[in-house]
Amino acid sequence: MLLSLIILYVISLVYVAMVERFRSYATIIAFQGWILLGIALLRLHSLNWVELSFVILETLIFKAVIVPAILMRVIKQTKINRINTSGRSQFNSLMLSFAALVASAITTYYVADSSVHMIFFGVALYALLSGLILIVLRSRIFTHMVGFLVIENGVFLFSMAIGVEMPILINAAIMLDILMSVLMLGLFMTKVGSQIHTDSSDSLTHVKD
Repeated sequence: MLLSLIILYVISLVYVAMVERFRSYATIIAFQGWILLGIALLRLHSLNWVELSFVILETLIFKAVIVPAILMRVIKQTKINRINTSGRSQFNSLMLSFAALVASAITTYYVADSSVHMIFFGVALYALLSGLILIVLRSRIFTHMVGFLVIENGVFLFSMAIGVEMPILINAAIMLDILMSVLMLGLFMTKVGSQIHTDSSDSLTHVKD
C-alpha cells in the first residue's frame, strides 16, 4: 500500500510538468496532500498519538484542504486560467521532469544509507527538482507559488525518510511548512494578487510597498 502511494505521488509530479491550467495545479496540490496523509499514517504509525495527531492534522487540514482552497480563491480573484505556453515548452518541461527523475534515482543509489529510507529520499529529491523546474521554466507567479508548494511537500517527504527514528524532524518540517506556506500565500493574495493582473514574474519589479 505504501509503495502504491509513493508511485501515485511520482505520477502526480510528472503530471505537474504537463498541465497548463491553474485549476489543475490546485487539484494536484490537493491530491498530493491526501497522498501525504496516507503515507504519514502508514509510515509513522509507531509514533505516540500526540505526534501522530499533529502530523495528521497538518497533512489533512492544511495540505489537502486549506492550501488548495486558497489556491482556488486566488484563481477566482485574479481570474487567471492557464499558462500562456507552447507545446514545445510543455515538451521541454516534461523532458526535464524525466531527467530529474533519473537524476534522483542515480543520486539515491550512490548515497544509499541504512539509516535512511531511500525510496522516500529519492522521491523527495524528485519533488524538490520538480518544484525548481516549475519555478525556472514558467513565467507566471502563480506557477512559482505552486512550485514552492511542491518543494515544501518534498521537504516533508525528506522528514519521512528518517522520521520514525527522529520524529522531531517531522515536527520541525511541519512547522516550517506551515510558516512558509502562510507567508507565501499571504504575500500573493495581499501584494501580488491585488496589484499584478498580468500575473507575470516580470511585473514583480513594478510592485511597490
